[in-house]
Amino acid sequence: MIAQEALAQLRAAARRGKAEEMAAYHKVDREYIGIANPDIDALTKAWRKELTLDDRLALASGLWNTDIHEARIAAAKLLTQARIKPDDRGAWDLIKSWVPEFDAWAVADHASIAGQKRLVADPARLEDVETWTKSDHMWTKRAALVMTLPWAKQNNPKPHEDVARDRILGWAASYVPDQQWFIQKAVAWWLRDLSKRDPDRVKDFLANHGEQMKPFARREATKYL
Repeated sequence: MIAQEALAQLRAAARRGKAEEMAAYHKVDREYIGIANPDIDALTKAWRKELTLDDRLALASGLWNTDIHEARIAAAKLLTQARIKPDDRGAWDLIKSWVPEFDAWAVADHASIAGQKRLVADPARLEDVETWTKSDHMWTKRAALVMTLPWAKQNNPKPHEDVARDRILGWAASYVPDQQWFIQKAVAWWLRDLSKRDPDRVKDFLANHGEQMKPFARREATKYL
């Protein structure tokens, strides 16, 4: 399957009037076809079953390069899978190549969910993610926290997972002086999810850095404390 064939299937699932609603909601200047997420899910699940990994990678790349909202969502969903065999660097490298092009939360979050799966499969890839924390591109910096959310959600982390958690909290601490809304939200999101499993760590973080956080971010971080 080539990207144009997949795009035709996506267009066939469009709902009248939805493209205009989506454009107004997302406020990013790109094409919107007008497809509901469940319809994208159904198509990408079928494609995953029928395509080899190489074909999936090629299709995901082709869909992403169209710069169409739903096509980029579909590209991310094609690679959202806990186990990919062989899990060499093919899928991870493709997801990484998308990060500098993130420019809106919906596409970034779908791609980040795909990235979460690849990071959990091989935590050594956190080395790649750490380089993003120094980026001047806000969406790249944000992706470092969104893609590492699984470490905030572990109930009984093993020692090496606990080390990774501290490492990521260090990144979050370095973000606190950045007052951009999406950066503050990402820090708060990480802390909020961590607070359900490790409230003391979150309390320590807030004691050291909370005063520098925006009020909405502090409220979000303490939601479950």
